[in-house]
Amino acid sequence: MSDCAIRYHNVHKQLDGAAVLRGIDLAIRPGELFGLAGINGAGKTTLLHCLFDFCTPDAGEIAIFGQAHARSAARAPLSFLPERFQAPYYLSGQDFLRYVLGLQQVRWNGDAVRAILDALELAPQALQRQARSYSKGMMQKLGLAACLLSGKRQLVLDEPMSGLDPKARALFKLALRQLRAQGRGAFLTSHALADIDELCDRMAILHAGKMVFVGTPEECRQRHGGGPQASLEQAFLNCIAA
Repeated sequence: MSDCAIRYHNVHKQLDGAAVLRGIDLAIRPGELFGLAGINGAGKTTLLHCLFDFCTPDAGEIAIFGQAHARSAARAPLSFLPERFQAPYYLSGQDFLRYVLGLQQVRWNGDAVRAILDALELAPQALQRQARSYSKGMMQKLGLAACLLSGKRQLVLDEPMSGLDPKARALFKLALRQLRAQGRGAFLTSHALADIDELCDRMAILHAGKMVFVGTPEECRQRHGGGPQASLEQAFLNCIAA
């Protein structure tokens, strides 16, 4: 399905003899903001690792813009931020960004860098400091800046708002909306259902290795929460209990 940015079809994965992903089917459209929710151990990170071929599915297929994910060229449109992002401690923030953009053959553009730093409220002078001196929030902003500057069609972000203060979270959400306005998309995991509710066009709930819901946040509330006035948190609890 070339009309999908990312597509999982009947994906299975076992780790240490236990089923982590069980027949996953999921289609993410180009240019949408898509949120993945689930409790700890539900399989969210494994799902992302399979996408990047960090681990190989035991069965099923994964496609990226219509190409088999195992081909390295297929992953070229993706930019990934892992949950526990850590830049090399001995590099300055600027050295890290230059290195990452160089790997992706993106030319350094000072105006674009300053715009992204402003969008994330990361002080330009912070780029002159070594990463070893960064707080958790600053480190997260540096990783997000690298993803946003990459120009990739599809961002894949594992808990991207971890460590961000309320203002930084609000600014990052604004940056993602601007990304969507450019026709670029994001596939993100989050434990904060309120963020998914506010930001995402569609969402999925992964529980015990299975997709138990895919649709809009409003559809989740209507189907599992008792109506549009119900909270997404309560709908989530009802969904995984069912």
